[in-house]
Amino acid sequence: MATAGFEPFSAAHALGVAMAAAIVVGIVLFRKRLRTPRANRRVRHILVATLVGCELSLQVWYGMTDNWGLYSLPFQLCSVMMWLSAIVLLTRSRKLYEVTFFLGIVGALQALLTPNLDAGYPEFRYFHFFIAHGAIIGASVFLTAIEGYRPTTASVFRALGWLHVIAVPAAVTNALAGTNFMFLARKPSTASLLDLLAPWPWYLLELELVALALCFLMLGIVRLVDRALRTDSAQASRPR
Repeated sequence: MATAGFEPFSAAHALGVAMAAAIVVGIVLFRKRLRTPRANRRVRHILVATLVGCELSLQVWYGMTDNWGLYSLPFQLCSVMMWLSAIVLLTRSRKLYEVTFFLGIVGALQALLTPNLDAGYPEFRYFHFFIAHGAIIGASVFLTAIEGYRPTTASVFRALGWLHVIAVPAAVTNALAGTNFMFLARKPSTASLLDLLAPWPWYLLELELVALALCFLMLGIVRLVDRALRTDSAQASRPR
């Protein structure tokens, strides 16, 4: 069945964002139940299977449709975050959590808001895109809301340091093959938040400040939520 290309801020876009949000909302709403060992293990494994399955199925789709090329390599930020998010769910590594919390959520949110996508509903890549990015966010939310992991001020800078490490193979491949992993070589052809920044290469410097600000914003949100929950808990425990 032929489909139209993806249109941002359309009904299909809203549906895709809703699918991604359902993963996160479900984790938050059922957080108490998910703290039981059996439910915790089951949902962690479902998230891992979703993350790995999304990336592997995309590579299979590229091969089956004769679309595989160097651009299919998993050097986009969210492709890397899919693998790292799966690993952190299995290992429960606090150091790796710092990376996926900041880079995974920031990258996936940007992708969901301004998708670099040319496949519309109901194509395979449409569903893959929104489910994969929702699972990336869901993995970090699970570790934060269920496992009790928390980012710190120092972890902001460690995460940004790892961002530069992750960018190295992407930049090298871009230079050698003309790809545009992590949008380091040029802005995406579709509308994005990068359109608000200066032309290449200056927007790369501006992105450093944007990334830093977004990471501290996320850190602040977590601390505000924790403070609000402590306040509600204290009020609930007071004798009436």
